[in-house]
Amino acid sequence: MSLTENNPRQQKKANVIPLAKGNLPPQAIEIEEAVISGILIDRTAFERVNEIIESEMFYKEQHKLIFEAATTLYQSRDSVIDLKTITEQLIADNMIDRVGGGTFLIKMSQSIASSAHIEYHARIVQEKFILRSLIEVSSKIIEKSYDETHDVFETIQFAETQIYNATKNKIKTQPVPAKQLIERLTDQIERIKKQGGSIGIESGFHEFDSLTSGFQKSDLIVLAARPGMGKTALMLSMARNMAIEKEYTVAIFSLEMSAMQLITRMVSAQTKIPFTKIRDAALDADGFGQVLETIDTLGKAPIYIDETPQLSIYELRSKARRLKTAHNIDIILVDYLQLMTVTNRGYNQNREQTISQISSSIKALAKELDIPIIALSQLNRAVEKRDKSRPQLSDLRESGAIEQDADIVAFLYRPEYYKFETWEDGNSTANQAEVIISKHRNGAIGSFRLGFNGKISNFSNDFSLAGYKPMPTQKIPSKMNDNKTNQGFQNSISFQNDNPNEKNTSSQWNQKKSENGNESEEPF
Repeated sequence: MSLTENNPRQQKKANVIPLAKGNLPPQAIEIEEAVISGILIDRTAFERVNEIIESEMFYKEQHKLIFEAATTLYQSRDSVIDLKTITEQLIADNMIDRVGGGTFLIKMSQSIASSAHIEYHARIVQEKFILRSLIEVSSKIIEKSYDETHDVFETIQFAETQIYNATKNKIKTQPVPAKQLIERLTDQIERIKKQGGSIGIESGFHEFDSLTSGFQKSDLIVLAARPGMGKTALMLSMARNMAIEKEYTVAIFSLEMSAMQLITRMVSAQTKIPFTKIRDAALDADGFGQVLETIDTLGKAPIYIDETPQLSIYELRSKARRLKTAHNIDIILVDYLQLMTVTNRGYNQNREQTISQISSSIKALAKELDIPIIALSQLNRAVEKRDKSRPQLSDLRESGAIEQDADIVAFLYRPEYYKFETWEDGNSTANQAEVIISKHRNGAIGSFRLGFNGKISNFSNDFSLAGYKPMPTQKIPSKMNDNKTNQGFQNSISFQNDNPNEKNTSSQWNQKKSENGNESEEPF
């Protein structure tokens, strides 16, 4: 009896049927020859195909070497790319014999009369290469699938990553003429003027939408705060506003809370019945009726919640693509960025590099799907040591790349959490929060206040809980949001002590927090 017969796992591998089934890999040798010939006879041809194909995409080794020689010449900038210069470059690289000598190059240059269709031919070469790459990747996936020592979900992630990498950066976008962009802009302006409202996805918070004109396609919006400020509550409030009132399709990726917890919070905020009463079913007849009615409303809302813990950026990309294809989602919300992971086996990254890769990948995903993505983020403890604990850009936790990648950075701040009873204008801080937009790549920065009901974890435009009359939005024009402008903004919104004889230092304030505690009414 053979070793394979004794080992079922080895027997399974032995039964794997090769994908190619005896066929040659996808190729188009004549098309490759047309591309190479076009480059040899037309000095402008290489520039026309350089953005479409690379040397590795050619199936025939001789064609690869010729294209590599043309690439070397192109990178030297001053060199002309034609039959003579490519021949000289191949001689310099000691590759002339491998391509078949000068005679082969002369024969290639005489095979076509014109390079008129070279871009079309280059795309065929590209397509054949992608098909060969997918066959190679599929073989690896099959082999890994037969190896039962691997976790099934790890194998799925491996498959998605391999397929993504097989096409990543292979299909390149082409420059868009300014005339075409102007036509798009004109259509957009006319549509907005006719319909009214914001040009982006409205959050449902009037001052927020006024400052941002709604969340724009391909934008990454980072909403950051210390624990207990209510980041998730604000995210859910926006999700309800967008899905129920504006009928946008919303996808939520929750790495911290379960889907049931999130939907219960939404029902609580919608019915204005405390979360604990709904959770414990401590409801009277009227309350139960309200809950049933709200459940029906939320059930019809286009909201999709994914509760995968330790979600990797590859999983997020895969799930988001499927949601976009199946449900045409308008916006994605991620709670929260620091809980995401990156799979990089064999490569040691520090935490800052990991967060940097995550934030840049989320921004790339927003551009790919052409939708805004709101990512929640934690702040570091340095904010707690500062007078009034008002957050600023330098407080973004673990990576400056978050600030760099984000189109909008907004901070959530509740002085009531730190036991401060009044704002600098004398109004009560009870049941209120401030949203501070410290970076806005395409607009103004500023701050505004929202009403907050801790019992139902809900933010709103209503300040009736505190009897507060809203102040006008503080709006500061953006100057590319440089450091000087941001510093000026931070200074302009800093608290001023009404009593010159009273000094409220950071250490005294931290002592006050310690004495009074930091408990809040169920913000999350």
